[in-house]
Amino acid sequence: MALLAYLKSLFILQLLMGFVFVVSGLIINFIQLCTCVLWPINKQLYRRINCRLSYSLWSQLVMLLEWWSGTDCTLYTDQATVDKFGKEHVIIILNHNYEIDFLCGWTMCERYGILGSSKVLAKHELLKVPLIGWTWYFLEIVFCKRKWEEDRNTVYRGLSRLKDYPEYMWFLLYCEGTRFTEKKHQISMQVAESKGLPKLKYHLLPRTKGFTTTLQCLKGTVTAVYDVTLNFKDNQTPTLLGIVNGKKYKADMSVRRFSVEDIPDNEEECANWLHKLYQEKDALQEYYNKEGKFPGPTIIPPRRLWTLLNFLFWATLLLSPLIKFACGVVVSGSPLLIIGFIIFLIIASIAIRRLIGVTEVKKTGSSYGNQEAKKQN
Repeated sequence: MALLAYLKSLFILQLLMGFVFVVSGLIINFIQLCTCVLWPINKQLYRRINCRLSYSLWSQLVMLLEWWSGTDCTLYTDQATVDKFGKEHVIIILNHNYEIDFLCGWTMCERYGILGSSKVLAKHELLKVPLIGWTWYFLEIVFCKRKWEEDRNTVYRGLSRLKDYPEYMWFLLYCEGTRFTEKKHQISMQVAESKGLPKLKYHLLPRTKGFTTTLQCLKGTVTAVYDVTLNFKDNQTPTLLGIVNGKKYKADMSVRRFSVEDIPDNEEECANWLHKLYQEKDALQEYYNKEGKFPGPTIIPPRRLWTLLNFLFWATLLLSPLIKFACGVVVSGSPLLIIGFIIFLIIASIAIRRLIGVTEVKKTGSSYGNQEAKKQN
């Protein structure tokens, strides 16, 4: 086990995995670009193909969580809810506290066969991020600038297009709008106090516009809202860099299903329903902190081989010529070739580190409620 942990910590292995992800991602993005010719001919075929192409990319990240780091994911929910997973269009509400919360969500999507068709209401800046933003663009992800005056038409138009989506989709919403930090929490609770809303201890005040709009636009398509509250055993604070280093975490996810029919249609009442939901999420976190678990029965969905097999396919396809080329450079003895190859490795490592940096809490977030930050912007 010590040897395995040492191997996982080797930078060269991490760099090779990063190489596989980046190059396979660029290949997938190019194929996605080529599929655009299908859109005016057969929109649904375009969508089905892109679901599978995105799965091939995202499953590599899921493989890191499941097979490389060995992170466990336990669901706290009932069997009746689990039986509906992957068999209906739903909106997912997930707390936004950790760097890898999206990865835990993707893991559940993969285990129930809907990773390729998973959706999210994403911040517009991510559209410029290679691989991630580009793949989401071809998947018809809805991007927003988090300024409702500018986003209104874009969001309505993007959500309306998804009404006839051919694959079951989980539409992920981070209703808090940004990741939880103590400073953001303090500002958020000042907003709550000014609006006469109950204060939350473990969450930021939910921003209701995104939820009410998504529900309104997708009503008749989505049949349920899944409330997911994520936490980690032993007060762990997981990071994507920790996953890359092979560190194992234990994730617990409380899942509750609410039928869309039971959620008010009126926008104000729907917003109040969401505020009440977050008060319940806060109580769940309080329970977890005291008991070390969520209430209710547990289910551990088995991990599937597809993520590992997909990664091995791309690794075999891409690493064989890379290793052959590297050996040729060394054997050639050419200082120019060797220096060039070293520069390539340095650039590659910097690029991969920057991709990882996109997930870091201190580098993400919005200025919601922060008047000082808004002035700086």
